[in-house]
This record gives sequence, C-alpha cells and structure tokens, in this order.
Amino acid sequence: MGKSKTTGYAPVNGLNMYYEIHGDGTIPLVLIHGGGSTIETSFGNILPLFSAHYKVIAMELQAHGRTNDRNGPESFEQDADDVTALLQYLKIDKANILGFSNGGTTTMQMAIRHPEVVSKIIVIAGAYQREGFMQGFFEGMQHVTLDNMPEFLKVAYTKVAPDKSQLVVMFNKDKQRMIDFKDIPDEAVKGIKAPALFIVADKDVITIEHTVKMSRIVPGAQLVILPGTHGTYIGEVGSVGADSKLPEATALLVREFLGK
Repeated sequence: MGKSKTTGYAPVNGLNMYYEIHGDGTIPLVLIHGGGSTIETSFGNILPLFSAHYKVIAMELQAHGRTNDRNGPESFEQDADDVTALLQYLKIDKANILGFSNGGTTTMQMAIRHPEVVSKIIVIAGAYQREGFMQGFFEGMQHVTLDNMPEFLKVAYTKVAPDKSQLVVMFNKDKQRMIDFKDIPDEAVKGIKAPALFIVADKDVITIEHTVKMSRIVPGAQLVILPGTHGTYIGEVGSVGADSKLPEATALLVREFLGK
C-alpha cells in the first residue's frame, strides 16, 4: 500500500468540511473523531497503522478543527448526514466506518440512517443511551466550562483552526449536545445490518456493561474490552505514553475484523 496523502475542503450541507485521504485501497476506512477533537488528537498515532493497509479518510466535523460552523446545534444525526455527504462528494459508494467517543455514536447513526454507504462499523467508546456513560457524567457536564477542557485539545484546535476565537463556540456546542443527549431507540440499534465491532476500555467513559449490551443487540456483533482509559488504546494525544503498544494492538484487532 502507498503512503500518499491528499487534503481538501468539501461543500457539505452548508459546511466547508476539511478532509484528508491517506494511503490506498478498495473499500476505504473512514475515521470519525471525538468531541472537541481534531484528526490529529484522536487519530494521529493510530492513523498510520491503518493507512499502511487501507485508504483512510478522516474529516473534521462541524465547528471542529479546520471545518467551519453552521447556524444550528451539533447533533449525531447531522454529523452522520455530513459524513455521508462527504463520501458522496468524494464519489465513494461504500466504506468501513470507525468512530471514537462521540464519533462512535455518529458511526451508529450512519449505520441506521445511511446503511447503503456502510460496509462495516467499528464503534470505539461510543454509546447510544444515557445509561451507558460513567456515573456522574451528565451531572458534571452541566457545570463544565472552557477552563475544564483538556489543554491538549485546546492547543490542537488553536493550531489548525482558521479562527481561533471559535474555540468557545465549539466547546459550548459540544457541551450542549451532551446535555441534550437523547437515547437512540433499541429498535433502531437492533436494525443495524452492518457487521459491527464494539471496543471499550476497562476504565472508560463508557461502561463495559453498556458496550456488552450493544454488542448483544446488534446482530452478529463482536466485542473487545481492552485495558486502559478513554483514548489510551487508540493513542489519543494527551492520553498515552509514546512507548505504549496499545494502539498497535487495537489496530491489529480492527484489521482482523475488517479483513483484507
């Protein structure tokens, strides 16, 4: 596989969406980052492990990183529609979708709302119900401020955003989305037809019990529980040491699931 990289902006549902394409391959692997993140913070360490084997497409969602905001709230449904529109813009009929954290919830929404473009899904630390988050998550979310945002996320945003003053806009929209989080109906999740792999850590923001539940109600789904905390096992910037082998282990498990 090649190590080519292209970047660009796509007109997507009122956004000027930033995207990157790495590597080569037939069925692309699409990476959807977590809340408050950029491509680099969520996937900078693990992306090269994928692009050595697949064509990898990564983007930055509404108000994140290099992508502008729109006049309206963030939602997982809208993000799913935006990623699908990006694939249409790139003339990609079908792709494997991998989402981390909020991106995992968006990945499930893609499988529900746009099954025609989804081949397989990998949901990493994603949730479809409020009960899936660690105890106290939503109570704490009511009181967080920009000062509570992890410094590495702030630095990453200001490094790439065209208008650095929009950091607070992204933070407030991310916060409001989580405060307003609504459960996806069980029936919708049970209706996912794409082969699915659910991954979570033993000390994650999303509970093991919830991840097990998802793996049981999505027909034929696979489950992986890894050691670590939120983001360590994909090498999220700020969460893992440079010498950690966990991202390699995760990439190997994903490749085993995807096949050639």
